Amino acid sequence: MSFGAQAFETERKDGRQRAFAQIDDARTRIANFEDSSTDAKELRANLYAATKKPARTVIDGRVYILHVHVCENLGEDAFEVNIDPAPKLDPSVVPPFTAKQGQYLAFIYNYTKIHRCPPAESDLQYYFRVSPPAIHDMIKTLERNGLIEKKPGQARSIRLLVAPAHLPPLK
Repeated sequence: MSFGAQAFETERKDGRQRAFAQIDDARTRIANFEDSSTDAKELRANLYAATKKPARTVIDGRVYILHVHVCENLGEDAFEVNIDPAPKLDPSVVPPFTAKQGQYLAFIYNYTKIHRCPPAESDLQYYFRVSPPAIHDMIKTLERNGLIEKKPGQARSIRLLVAPAHLPPLK
């Protein structure tokens, strides 16, 4: 996706798991794993999981949805993956988020309103009294779900994408 691929496919052949990207109408090999390697097994597991529910990912600050289909005509463990930009949130509709996510969103909103700049991950860590990895995972989840956006490599760049009226009170 970071190379501009609109789609990719995988195939399992001759003891190898290969992935090919579709970039500007050309098929380019982007991965070639030994079938029994950890990378090949992880790739297959992730793609099988994504056949049940489209996967969301963030690349360079943009959210994408991966639609994965099993591709019978390419052999065993073959997949076709379409990469589509995620639709923007409709500000008039309350987006789905958990109670915990709502608290993080409410904190980001209130902190930004008071300090006139978004919080750093350390500010969130101090308020919620959780570990740095827990904060980072939550930020990634909020971004992947399209509830916030960040500029890659820029500190204090969290921008709330949820209308303040849809946020719960901060507890």
